[in-house]
Amino acid sequence: FLLEFHLKNNTMKWLYNNWYKSTIFLAVYLLIFALIYLFKEDYALFLIWLQTIVYLLHQFEEYVLPGGFVKFFNTKPLGSKRDDFPLNIRSSFWINIPIIFIGFPLSAILAGYVNISIGLWTAYFSIINAISHVGMFFWFKYNPGLIVSLFLNIPIGVYTIYYFTSHNLASVDVNLVSLAIGLLIQASLMVYGFRILKPKIQKNK
Repeated sequence: FLLEFHLKNNTMKWLYNNWYKSTIFLAVYLLIFALIYLFKEDYALFLIWLQTIVYLLHQFEEYVLPGGFVKFFNTKPLGSKRDDFPLNIRSSFWINIPIIFIGFPLSAILAGYVNISIGLWTAYFSIINAISHVGMFFWFKYNPGLIVSLFLNIPIGVYTIYYFTSHNLASVDVNLVSLAIGLLIQASLMVYGFRILKPKIQKNK
């Protein structure tokens, strides 16, 4: 039992420290896959999968090159004197994996097999989260994730919504629901950051 616990604990520590290193490889693989199998055959589905690809690149900028998002978020928006508190690599893992590594691709799969509009929320979330990076620029200048936000997340997200709407692939109701999902997820992240994490700084002074 102790050996099993030790192995599991070491595995999770390894994941916490290395999950983001996979983002560039996954992005390239998915882009090749999407270009070969979807670009000409199902352009709408290609655009949905593109949201996952773009967001993986977004995470690559945040955590690998140049990286430093955890340090930035702690010391700038949260005002912590520590680079690794209150946001740490463990909490960062559990924020990103469910949304981007599970939620985005699962929605794309369901969009392909159930209904194409299921994945539209990923475009809305991609835009909304990117706007938060742009907003932080006015207070803190460059922040990890800003470049991909400006040149990929926002334009590709906006184009995807335009394409779906102009080709009658998503009704007004679908757009409103997708927008609501994107806003809800972003709001949850902000609540976690400023209502749960930030008070920990005061408690640990």
